[in-house]
Amino acid sequence: MAVKQKILIVDDDENIAELISLYLTKECYETTMVHDGEEALKVFDSFAPNLVLLDLMLPGMDGYQVCREIRAKSDTPVIMLSAKGEIFDKVLGLELGADDYMMKPFDSKELVARVKAVLRRYQPAKHTPEKNDNIKVVKYDNLIINQTNYSVVYMGKTIDMPPKELELLYFLAASPNQVFTREQLLDHIWGYEYVGDTRTVDVHIKRLREKIKDHGNWSLATVWGIGYKFEVR
Repeated sequence: MAVKQKILIVDDDENIAELISLYLTKECYETTMVHDGEEALKVFDSFAPNLVLLDLMLPGMDGYQVCREIRAKSDTPVIMLSAKGEIFDKVLGLELGADDYMMKPFDSKELVARVKAVLRRYQPAKHTPEKNDNIKVVKYDNLIINQTNYSVVYMGKTIDMPPKELELLYFLAASPNQVFTREQLLDHIWGYEYVGDTRTVDVHIKRLREKIKDHGNWSLATVWGIGYKFEVR
């Protein structure tokens, strides 16, 4: 019997939390609900969820701070929920490490679809294919990107990296010197189920550049007015 994936729901509105729990329970997920930020961090450690649905407007510690604390110790996927629809709020959430951002009120089917999509992207990090010919690895001087076991080794050290950052880096590095538009990268990495703007790509490139500095033989290059490429010299 398959083990149910666990989802932590953090929302100060108990009615909304219960409604979300109902949607996800019908899809055979195990859920736990909490209604403030400090409690969320405590339950996160004990419940060990596969994904966190995190409201931004929480009493005491807000969702941004909760996300920051989770990211400091875990790559568990986080989907932020908010009534704030400003680009600034979305970008801030993504910069803090959120994997997706949903506006309230949301459609139940869209919520479930996004949960499934994020979990699907994260799942490969937990499993290694049995056949060696399925291994996806690209190697450059002082850089090894392995999408099979979701690991990045840079300058001899393993770099902690959320799934989508790694997928974006691998996709670019696997096609050296090929230019991709932001729309192409959104479609390949986030898929048709993702409803967002191209700033998402810019945010993830920025985070990659903070972790992976340009090398003498390669770099993450911006092609102005078009998009990005993994440039090999």
